[in-house]
Amino acid sequence: MDLKVTGLVVEPEEAVLAAPRTAEPLTAEQVDRLCEDLASQGWTVVDARQALGDELLAALRDEALRLREADAMQRAGVGRGTELILDRGIRRDQIAWLEGNSATQVALFSWLEALRQSLNYHLYVGLRRFEAHYAVYEPGDFYRCHIDSFRGRASRVISVVIYLNPGWQQDQGGELVIYDRHQPEQALTCLSPTAGTMALFLSEEVPHEVLPASAVRLSIACWFRQDEVPLPL
Repeated sequence: MDLKVTGLVVEPEEAVLAAPRTAEPLTAEQVDRLCEDLASQGWTVVDARQALGDELLAALRDEALRLREADAMQRAGVGRGTELILDRGIRRDQIAWLEGNSATQVALFSWLEALRQSLNYHLYVGLRRFEAHYAVYEPGDFYRCHIDSFRGRASRVISVVIYLNPGWQQDQGGELVIYDRHQPEQALTCLSPTAGTMALFLSEEVPHEVLPASAVRLSIACWFRQDEVPLPL
């Protein structure tokens, strides 16, 4: 099948991505629990497979793989703008920003918008928008322990990671390690990147790390923000 690159989206010539894909909102119990966890400990893990649905998760995975195969990914860095650093000793993944220019991304954006509204309703956090990108980790890639935003910028407030790896085995590695925000040397959980698993945490407070994997590892990283227009971190 021939591929073409449209912006950041690689689409088949037959335009099979034109068919809309929908997802269900998280249950009230899931929303209550994740909000309680965020308020009390700063992080949470949610099984979102049923809400997102296998079809949408597979479509997102396929889109990320098409971008990878078409060399439409870019090396990820640390920081932004003039402060962006490409340091493979810190971070080795490749990314492609989502712009909502495929039916698959539109479906995901609709779901994330509903989540944004739920977070605002329950936590009064004043989230105004979100940004997201695909992340591809080749075997051996990693991202050393870090936080997602400098404290006090009121930019990235809540981070979300959605995994796209069906049938992931524990011995393949690639876990997300979440550390205690008060004792950064203490690991609190080690999360396998299985499709439909979703982690949320406070962007300015919770240290986390991606461990190397023995297979290609795919995810979506998203940040809910309080600013109205893109600003440096």
